Amino acid sequence: MSGARQEVVGARRVVVKVGSSSLTTAAGGLDADRVDALVDVLAKARSGGEKEIVLVSSGAIAAGLAPLGLRRRPKDLARQQAAASVGQGLLVARYTASFARYGVRVGQVLLTTDDTSRRAHYRNAYRTLDQLLAMGALPVVNENDTVATDEIRFGDNDRLAALVAHLVRADLLVLLSDVDGLYDGDPSLPGTSRIDEVRGPQDIAHVSIGSAGKAGVGTGGMATKVEATRIAAAAGVPVVLTSASQAADALAGRPTGTFFHATGRRSADRLLWLQHASTPQGHLVLDDGAVRAVTERGSSLLPAGIAAVEGDFTAGDPVELRTTDGRAVARGLVNFDAKELPRLLGRSTRELARELGPEYEREVVHRDDLVLLQG
Repeated sequence: MSGARQEVVGARRVVVKVGSSSLTTAAGGLDADRVDALVDVLAKARSGGEKEIVLVSSGAIAAGLAPLGLRRRPKDLARQQAAASVGQGLLVARYTASFARYGVRVGQVLLTTDDTSRRAHYRNAYRTLDQLLAMGALPVVNENDTVATDEIRFGDNDRLAALVAHLVRADLLVLLSDVDGLYDGDPSLPGTSRIDEVRGPQDIAHVSIGSAGKAGVGTGGMATKVEATRIAAAAGVPVVLTSASQAADALAGRPTGTFFHATGRRSADRLLWLQHASTPQGHLVLDDGAVRAVTERGSSLLPAGIAAVEGDFTAGDPVELRTTDGRAVARGLVNFDAKELPRLLGRSTRELARELGPEYEREVVHRDDLVLLQG
């Protein structure tokens, strides 16, 4: 195919994310024609058996607005969750009926960041998605907005889509919205032009990126999409950013939208979630020696190197590791409750095991559950 993007043409497992504004009417309800048009494209793309599709779909909250008599997306969390509860069922029912026209079964997968930063939960999420694909089903992924708290402000599922692409080991991420790519300025103004390719952050360092969506039913804007492309590309997944109306061209590898080349290699799976999707429940202040051990030698964090503990967390929660002057250097999953730690600080694991028992001869944060932060 002349002029085709070969990374797209050769991609076998593809994550496609669609935003609320591409699925709903101006009043906020689901637009059946728009959903059917998207399903037509996705069903055709996978019909030959050469591509597997995972759909990350926004629209649950937007779909629940009209049935609940809400004119616009509410700002308070409780009503967002109520709208998501009503809308999620409507959204999946619409996809189920639409894909049934092609004999394709749909599987709903609702995720929270907690499901994917903890080791056992992460493996379960991967196995579920992988098995659905192996059985010929098409997973429809959304954030579990009905129970999410801070996570509900994820960025209109853009970041979630980037992380799901990494989770399922996708070859490509396609972000569909109401704009046909990344522009070098406000696309509504004359003189601006679409950027066809991005090979690295330096290519768009000059671009001023807005933050608000146009339709008023989603939370995302170009800023969240560019952040999602950065996460995915750095994790080895190329990205196409374009409008929902260009979905067929995007999946066929035709030069539509903006193509972001992969800039990095795949990292340890859970650590990407830990870095980009977890909400620290507290922080540990490290002495200078512990900072060097963690950041320069790749060591686990031991009680002896902790100067102070702040926050209310339990074993398994994400916490931030900070220097004595407050600079965050790492994030990790802690092995102790906040109330347990104060009596352990500054002491060796051997001493603690001798006094308190062998269960205390372990790391506060194991190096396998720790990711360094840039900056």
